[in-house]
Amino acid sequence: MCTKPNFSIQFSPLQPSDLPLIQHWLQQAHVKTWWETSDSYANIEQEFLPLTDSSNSTRGYLAWLNTEPIGFIQSYVVKDSGDGWWEAETDPGARGIDQFLGNAEQLNQGLGTTMVQAFTVLLFADPAVTKIQTDPAPNNARAIRCYNKAGFVAVNQVMTPDGLALLMLKQRPQTD
Repeated sequence: MCTKPNFSIQFSPLQPSDLPLIQHWLQQAHVKTWWETSDSYANIEQEFLPLTDSSNSTRGYLAWLNTEPIGFIQSYVVKDSGDGWWEAETDPGARGIDQFLGNAEQLNQGLGTTMVQAFTVLLFADPAVTKIQTDPAPNNARAIRCYNKAGFVAVNQVMTPDGLALLMLKQRPQTD
């Protein structure tokens, strides 16, 4: 959990019963622009149902503002993620994240940054996690600002199976 003025963000593992909400959010223009997926429920199930399995190396979560679901976030083990993703990564502690806020009226209020900050705290609670990466499109200025504010640093542009992306990293905070 991360708390800022008026913001209390919590996470719950994605459940099969959450998929209609995910489908609704994916149809919103501000999400659809950056998150390519089919509108059909069968395709949503195919893409998101595996994220509900706790034995999967990629896990999905709903983000909650108090008692309201506000977004989706997923984490995955970067090394050996397959399908042409991050083939040069050798660090077993590297995690990747992808996220979106579901409601357009909640954009530009700091919720995305707060959500990402809270989620990185959650991931770094696992001592095996060494760094967290994300890969927004280079022209997704809102996402890049969000990640910068959440402590991510742009490394370089990379070609991914989804196209050109800006690789951004957040290192494990140093403790004394």
